[in-house]
Amino acid sequence: MRIESKVTQVGLDNHKNFSRLTGRDSAGKIVVRQRLEHKDREMLRENLRQFPAGTPVVLEGTFGWGWMSDELKRCQLDPHLASSRKTAGWRQSRGLAKNNKIDADLLSELWSEPERWWEVWLAPPAVRDQREWLRYRMSLVRTQTGLKNRIHATLHRHGILHEFSDLFGAKGMVFLKGLCQAKPKQDIANPRAIEVQLSVSGRGTLAGYLKLLGQVRQQVAQVTRMIRGIVSRSEEGERWRSLPGVSWVLAYTILAEVGPASRFPNGPSLSAYALLAPRADDSGDEDGAVPMGRRVGHMGRLTLKWAFIEAAHGAVRKSDHFKAIFERRTDGGKRDRGRGFITVGHELCRVGLSCCHYERNYSEQRPPRPGSQEDREARMLQKVEENQMRLTMKRKEIARQSTPESSQVSRPGTGGPENPMVDVAGSMRRGT
Repeated sequence: MRIESKVTQVGLDNHKNFSRLTGRDSAGKIVVRQRLEHKDREMLRENLRQFPAGTPVVLEGTFGWGWMSDELKRCQLDPHLASSRKTAGWRQSRGLAKNNKIDADLLSELWSEPERWWEVWLAPPAVRDQREWLRYRMSLVRTQTGLKNRIHATLHRHGILHEFSDLFGAKGMVFLKGLCQAKPKQDIANPRAIEVQLSVSGRGTLAGYLKLLGQVRQQVAQVTRMIRGIVSRSEEGERWRSLPGVSWVLAYTILAEVGPASRFPNGPSLSAYALLAPRADDSGDEDGAVPMGRRVGHMGRLTLKWAFIEAAHGAVRKSDHFKAIFERRTDGGKRDRGRGFITVGHELCRVGLSCCHYERNYSEQRPPRPGSQEDREARMLQKVEENQMRLTMKRKEIARQSTPESSQVSRPGTGGPENPMVDVAGSMRRGT
């Protein structure tokens, strides 16, 4: 009997080139320690298959946890993700040093804890793929912004001014491509005046930047089209996009960062995950005043926080409901505007999650409360409309069945009978 068959829980400290594994038996005793090399993937799988199927494996949510969790599932193991911050605090509270062996031992011990305070959500491959496309587009946009800044710097170094509101629009690109030409242009009204031209190095660098900018723009447009398709095919994506201020890109960002909306029980939990929930660090005597140390959290999704705050700017402009929230928090926009947008983003979290839970799009008109008179009237009206539609369809079916087949045949596009000619021979025999 192999010693790996006695293992009931495993801790895996994952690194770039290797992983350290510690296995414990039902009594919590360490029975196996291994070093798993990542270079030989087949050997890695053979070592993992030696453990009983369904064995829980705890690994930290750090570098490379995604592909390792997929390999564990292929080997019929049960991966679980641990928060690296909580694990580090637990290790420090016990006065332990940090090395690969101790980390693997601690991870293997976490499964025996009475409560899973250490566990975080392990995103499935579909959500990780969405996040990867999101990070790819973000990097492309960041590269595009850097190229535009370098082009502006090139013009500034050579003292070239322009009057375009968008230098990288259609007319602005014609202007920039003209600057790349080596032959100077003369003013017809004043032949002695020669337009300012770039140097040889300036023309070369500007042409290279424009070429790179064109390629990056094409890739951004391609990814954006794919994002629109994913959002339009997702019901939850359409729910998020129905919120005021949420565009296609922001809806995809929220969809990828949140994952299934069902994993959040209420709006405050999603707001905390999006770093939009207020927290207070004050302690001591309570005087009833507003806590001075109030702030938002720091353990969550920064990208999700950016998406909701970006959507809050549009929601304040487009929605009377969210504009009223912003003005109430900022005293008509006179103070704390940043916190006002955070408050609106918090409300967007709550309303958007409610729309996903109840499977309906956002509407400025608040739905009736369940069980109220308005709700009963709305339900009764809906039943009347359904009965009328059902009765209309039944009448059409009866009319279709009672109509002779000869009168149903018609020429395409005209509505007339297919054979409009009179049977002359038959009419003569009947004496008509």
